Amino acid sequence: MPISEARKRANAKYNLKAYDRIELKVPKGKKELIRKYAEEHGESVNSFIGRAISEAMGAVPRKNVSEAKKKKEIAVELL
Repeated sequence: MPISEARKRANAKYNLKAYDRIELKVPKGKKELIRKYAEEHGESVNSFIGRAISEAMGAVPRKNVSEAKKKKEIAVELL
């Protein structure tokens, strides 16, 4: 079933309120390499990039949050 125009507007309104956007520019051909890598590892491009940023910033990746809680570590997540 197609998404109604009202639902599209509601989703867009929520996204504006709940999320910041970052534009990422990569050399030609790199986007496809990133997409393939993420897909091969069971992630979306957005999830892969968010996880890579979190790891680079020393945050606990989402997949390891429950493990970190067991160790009583503080988990910082980027969505």
